[in-house]
Amino acid sequence: MSKAHKHVLAKNTDVHVEVARRFAQHGQRYSSKRRAIVSMLETSDRPLTISEILQLSKKFNDANNAIVQSSLYRNLVVLEEVGAVQKVVSTDDNGRYELNEEILGHHHHLLCSECGDVRDVVIPEHLEKKLDNELGRIAKRSGFKLGQHRLDLIGRCQKCA
Repeated sequence: MSKAHKHVLAKNTDVHVEVARRFAQHGQRYSSKRRAIVSMLETSDRPLTISEILQLSKKFNDANNAIVQSSLYRNLVVLEEVGAVQKVVSTDDNGRYELNEEILGHHHHLLCSECGDVRDVVIPEHLEKKLDNELGRIAKRSGFKLGQHRLDLIGRCQKCA
């Protein structure tokens, strides 16, 4: 996992153990292709597009074991259904995928309005607590009970600025 992420899992809990547990709860099989997708997302420092995952798959596997696009789409749907992966919506047409926040840790995203790049960003804990408190107050005034929040910072990345 990226150093920027605050881990939610216990220190000795392996990401694959947690994902396998989620698959078992849903009566699904945690196949080698699904494990490979989780490994690629686990080692990335940002959410990945379909084409980035496919490129990584070709890079780390021989031609016979690389994940094909149709298989990747099907497996990502299942990974989302069991709560292992979440889709990140950006400013471009490319969906990006990352491990579920319960696995990866709470964080936010920097979204480039020019190229659509998405980067993870962790807000310091003291600021995160202030943000949670204020958002909770705003929600309460509207008769809403806040469970969690997501924050996307939209601007231009270093390449596009």
